[in-house]
Amino acid sequence: MAAVLALLPALLGLPARAARAAPAPVVLTVGHADLGPRVVDGGWRVQVRDDTVRPPAWRALDEVVVHAVDATRAQVPAAAQFAFLGAAGSDVWILPQVQRPDAVWLGWNTQDPTVATTIQREVTWRVHQVSGPGRFALFLNGNFGAPQVVFDSGRPLPQDSGVEVNTHVHGNWVFTAPGAYRIDLEMTAAGKAGEPLSGRGTLRVYVGAGDPATAFPPASSPAESVGTGPAAPAAVAVAGDSTAGRAWLWPAVGSGVLLVLLALLAVVLVRRRNRRAER
Repeated sequence: MAAVLALLPALLGLPARAARAAPAPVVLTVGHADLGPRVVDGGWRVQVRDDTVRPPAWRALDEVVVHAVDATRAQVPAAAQFAFLGAAGSDVWILPQVQRPDAVWLGWNTQDPTVATTIQREVTWRVHQVSGPGRFALFLNGNFGAPQVVFDSGRPLPQDSGVEVNTHVHGNWVFTAPGAYRIDLEMTAAGKAGEPLSGRGTLRVYVGAGDPATAFPPASSPAESVGTGPAAPAAVAVAGDSTAGRAWLWPAVGSGVLLVLLALLAVVLVRRRNRRAER
């Protein structure tokens, strides 16, 4: 009987289980957070350490959007060394190198114990691609106020930067227009035995007023990409359900299926009776 009932969803064209709604992203608006690699379930992954909660939580990139609120808007200085940010006086949004109460203080670190004790000297941080309504740049305040550029999407990509093991750094994350940005990044290193370690994912940043959740693609969020260790299965895009267009078939199909099920049930019952009679 159980076997007969198990056939019902397949015969009726019903899904085996209902799809789950994706959880709402964690929006970081103020407070401290760090980007960095970790070893999770045997895989090297790039994650975000969220220090706005207690205890601090490491979160997958696909669960987080960093919000550069409108209070972070500033103007490009007139000094020539800041020309890579745009025309002097033009608006930019900055997640600053120095902590302030109305902005995310976003840094990066290689201090997680699973990293600091298991790799060789350095982590290579690579930005593969940046998508968004404007440019993205990351720079440090150098000596005498001169900027030390780490990444600049106005230059050819990919770009690399080295990060020493057991390091914690903060910089100025600059965006030249409001809206949703996706930064495709990767962190790689060599393990103690020389084995390659690599993790890749997308850091999402929403700039200015609006809904930070729009930094995620519509319908679903892609699985975090992992280069070493078990990777999450990729999401599968499904074409639109055409069941509604076949609504006229349901009365005929339903009656036919019911007859088939009744016939199968009758066969099962007869076989059970025959077996009992033979005992």
